[in-house]
Amino acid sequence: MHKKPREIFDREREWSALDEFVSGPTPHATLGLVYGRRRQGKTMLVEFLCQVAGGFYFSALEQSSAQNLVALGQALASYRKLGAAFALSGWAEAVEQVLALGSGNEPLPIVLDEVPYLLSVAPELPSLLQAALSPARRRQYRSRVILCGSAFSVMAKLTTGTAPLRGRGSVELLVHPFDFRQSADFWGLRPHWELAFYHHALCGGTPAYRDYAASDLPDPTAGLDRWVLRHLLDPTSAFYREGRVLLSEERSLAEPQLYLSVLAAAAAGRTRPSEIAATLGRKETSLSRALAVLEETQLLARVPDPLRARRSTYEVAEPIIRFYQLVIAPNEARLGRRLGQAVWAEVAATVRSRIYGPHLETLAREWVGFYASPETTGGPPARVGRTEVPCPEHRVHHEVDVVTLSGDRVVSLGEVKAGNQPVPVDELSRLVHLRDLLPRASGARLLLFSLAGFDDDLEKAARQNGAVELVDLERLYTGS
Repeated sequence: MHKKPREIFDREREWSALDEFVSGPTPHATLGLVYGRRRQGKTMLVEFLCQVAGGFYFSALEQSSAQNLVALGQALASYRKLGAAFALSGWAEAVEQVLALGSGNEPLPIVLDEVPYLLSVAPELPSLLQAALSPARRRQYRSRVILCGSAFSVMAKLTTGTAPLRGRGSVELLVHPFDFRQSADFWGLRPHWELAFYHHALCGGTPAYRDYAASDLPDPTAGLDRWVLRHLLDPTSAFYREGRVLLSEERSLAEPQLYLSVLAAAAAGRTRPSEIAATLGRKETSLSRALAVLEETQLLARVPDPLRARRSTYEVAEPIIRFYQLVIAPNEARLGRRLGQAVWAEVAATVRSRIYGPHLETLAREWVGFYASPETTGGPPARVGRTEVPCPEHRVHHEVDVVTLSGDRVVSLGEVKAGNQPVPVDELSRLVHLRDLLPRASGARLLLFSLAGFDDDLEKAARQNGAVELVDLERLYTGS
């Protein structure tokens, strides 16, 4: 087993999975996939893996098949310390030469990076790999072939359905952005929880964004506003158009304007498919493909309603896209004239209601699903989402930000408050009322989440009621 290099922050699970794949005792050649959006650190992982394990790494370029073959031949010659490059006659020979690197007694990692570039000019490559990794032929090698790439629509389909490589892969690793806790550590914002939250709500957890900011990290003493002006709202910054660039990098999005419109509607709070369709002036059925593709590429997230199987809602999954849609796109002309300070002041209410509020709801559900203890939530969280509760007394449908099911039983209900004032005790009464309206929620625990803490009366009520849990930012980031 190989120790994770210190240059790689966190990624313990990902490194362990890859190291186990390349170091395992399997006596024949195996195949693995590594994919995820750009700038998540995939290439860093596989390059370091090849370094520590003595493996072969090749990254394709967006160029012709012949040019990539020449580059691969040069890389093979360099790896084998030959005087002249291989003159590869085609991709069939390329596959054989690559796999032959693993002819020794020890397993050898072989990484082909930017695979979507190769597949666009050499679509026969999966079939050639399928043949080379057949049960009979793969016993000639101990190669650990890793196909790496960023295009979800390409990578995720390599081993599914009727694809040639279906059944050939033994590991499929999806590299996600850092979650909110990892991101706080990565940016050095612990224990400044409010700053960490605001930063994550605007930028998300993409590791490469720290490189975008160079050495200019958010200053806990100065707050986030100046940093936002220097980076997110500066037209010369790499951050500035990132929210639009992310969409253009996914090759499967044939109608970028449609997808941008869907994301804009979701960012503005149109969370139901019917609301998105109405905003776009289209029939709901015409958006099913767009919603599915955006969810597949993890630009849009489906939030289930645990109490109603077909009542899911949607939210923008990547904070930098939400920021682009709500702040940059409507003000691009003024931002281009360096009026970022005025724009930032004017959008303050939008940022709090459409960015900080929804983001805290997302993190609350994430916390319940992955960080909270069963004692806090009332049981193991089998399903976590949001729902609506019909109320005959008030003749409305009350929204419930967090609902947790363990089996078929509602074990906890949660309310999220992103205002700048401590949450009053009245909110606890509202949650009790909602619990009374749900037949399967008898005895459910009540969770209150807040950006600004809780007033004294609510703190006192929580101490007296063992079924109430108060979650401020410090507990969100450090507790269970």
